[in-house]
Amino acid sequence: MLAPYKSIPPGTRAWLRFKRNRLGYWSLIIFCAMVLLSLGAELLTNDKPYVVRYQGQTYWPMWNSYPEKVFGGDFDTPTDYLDPFIRERLERGDNWVLFAPNRYGPETLNYFAEKPNPAPPSRENLLGTDDRGRDLLAQLIYGFRVSVLFALALTATGVLLGVLAGAVQGFFGGRIDLLAQRVIEIWGSMPELYLLIIFSAVFAPSVSLLLVLLSLFGWMGLSDYVRAEFLRNRQLDYVKSARALGVGNAALIWRHILPNSLTPVVTFLPFRMSAAILALTSLDFLGLGVPPGTPSLGELLSQGKNNIDAWWISLTTFGVLVLTLMLLTLMGDALRDALDPRRQDVSEAAPEAASASKGAA
Repeated sequence: MLAPYKSIPPGTRAWLRFKRNRLGYWSLIIFCAMVLLSLGAELLTNDKPYVVRYQGQTYWPMWNSYPEKVFGGDFDTPTDYLDPFIRERLERGDNWVLFAPNRYGPETLNYFAEKPNPAPPSRENLLGTDDRGRDLLAQLIYGFRVSVLFALALTATGVLLGVLAGAVQGFFGGRIDLLAQRVIEIWGSMPELYLLIIFSAVFAPSVSLLLVLLSLFGWMGLSDYVRAEFLRNRQLDYVKSARALGVGNAALIWRHILPNSLTPVVTFLPFRMSAAILALTSLDFLGLGVPPGTPSLGELLSQGKNNIDAWWISLTTFGVLVLTLMLLTLMGDALRDALDPRRQDVSEAAPEAASASKGAA
């Protein structure tokens, strides 16, 4: 006998509704796989080998730096493992070397390319090189990781500040709510882009500075939804009963109202991540984002604009960006439908209908 649908915990019901949305479910799997692969970018694309076996000794270049003289070179500088002379010595006789699948890092220049930069796709550079000679595949993998981690940090900060501000406004209401609303209106009217330009001219560009500046403005939209949920839920009977029993304000907010007010917060998470990735890409495209030398999707788009003939730069970067945003959007749509309590399709209602018909019989 199937268990009644109402006996299933709400979280499990939401997850089952999410899984029934095939586009959203597979988008989650693909996006998580992309993030996990990017987190191990050093193992996928790196100009330093995993391990080198040379003249009976074992070396670990990915974790340790060795001078060129160790492998028969003439200098004490760090070894360039892509140098044909070094590669020939490492592969001579019983020596061997194990490279990553892609033998280029995000800042590695292909000095031995057969064509001028930006070079088209080839066996050495599967997606070609940019206008500086850097491998485009490595740039995309590392740039995707920077974008996703930045979006996660910005989303987490915005959610924390937005929930805190909206909870205080919605729970206390009155003068506190009125004063906070006026402050938010004034703060929201400040020109964010101009402030970013000013700060980028005064301070050295960094990811942390960019995160702080964008976090100062990224919480206001979410606080409105949390405030509305708190204003609605604080008038419900279970909150009034808890207050009559002497439950304090902190416990009311944390244990009773907040768990029932998180639906808009969870629903908007993928969309907020999409907005954060677009914001970072746009700022990098304008030269106001991450420091120079940091792998960036926005910088690659800027290179594609400046090098129209190098179609591989614009096409691959645009493809990665569109795929990322599309996956997040599909996840957000599926999550929104899964958390909507009014959506109960026929398959969900079937166990209840079957139980009711058996009882009537």
